[in-house]
Amino acid sequence: MHRRRRTALLLTAAIAAAPLLTACGNDAHPGAAAVVGGQRITVSQLEERVGEVRAAQRAAVQNDAQYQQAIARTGTLTRDTLHTMVLDRVLHRAAEDAGVSVSRKEIQEMRSGLEEQAGGAEALETTWLQRYGIPPRRLEENLRLQLEAQKLAEKLGTDTTRPEFWKALSESSKQLDVDLNPRYGTWDVQKSSRADAKTPWLRDVTATQPQQNM
Repeated sequence: MHRRRRTALLLTAAIAAAPLLTACGNDAHPGAAAVVGGQRITVSQLEERVGEVRAAQRAAVQNDAQYQQAIARTGTLTRDTLHTMVLDRVLHRAAEDAGVSVSRKEIQEMRSGLEEQAGGAEALETTWLQRYGIPPRRLEENLRLQLEAQKLAEKLGTDTTRPEFWKALSESSKQLDVDLNPRYGTWDVQKSSRADAKTPWLRDVTATQPQQNM
């Protein structure tokens, strides 16, 4: 199980510094931060998700100075949050097309293992919030995303750093016709990533995972 988690947490290794390959014709989608598969991610939905993170950051610190430091460390939070919301849909589509699914039990097993390493549930939630901008209420969604990535890679006979994996996500991006509001950047169809996205919560965590022979 540890080895499988280690593989899963590599998804964002190739996300940074992608070229600008696709722009957004967002005039056709007023009020949308992005359109994925014909479904809008509205600006209000994005702002709500960002608000969840800010509220969790506010609750986790003791004073205004610490809160301002937390904000400074997550200055690209809005764009990174939108990237995660879009990637979630792209990856889920690719997983569905490959016949891959993730069970509630698998998510709980992964969470239990991470909690044991972090020193408890609260410690894990704090780590995900401080390092990766994932609020406690979204933690299991994030774990599902990682497990889907891992299982998709395994189904393809590869891992999340290899071209075969990213080709599957690229095909999913094309099918879903991802359309990003230009105020939030552009979407790289080939890498299934917002062009300037930097979301380290997958690769960084991998480095902390002990490897275990199966």
